[in-house]
Amino acid sequence: MSLLNGLLGNASTISKEEAKKELQTILIDNEEVNAAFKLIRDLIVFTDKRFIMVDKQGISGKKIDFHSIPYKSISHFSVETAGTFDLDAELKIWISGAQLPAVSKKFGKDKSIYDVQKILAAVCI
Repeated sequence: MSLLNGLLGNASTISKEEAKKELQTILIDNEEVNAAFKLIRDLIVFTDKRFIMVDKQGISGKKIDFHSIPYKSISHFSVETAGTFDLDAELKIWISGAQLPAVSKKFGKDKSIYDVQKILAAVCI
């Protein structure tokens, strides 16, 4: 990922091995990473069992919030693509029983948002 893309918030695909390394403390036995995306310091990871958001906090990034959502809990999701003057694409995920989205992440104007939408569509249908 280039520094400019990272600063602009563009998501970039990272390898499954890199994602597994980042998540080694929370992945369960035999859980496989299917796809992973990096947004500056944060990660969005799709495993064969759940959706994981990794939010690195603070200056050092040592404090980390792992937000794990089993696919069966996702009631619906939306993807808003970037427009001509709007530089951001946005992902929103609702969980069962919630009126407001549990997840809201901004993406850059690249094509990663389409990959994320395809993965969610495949696991949530």
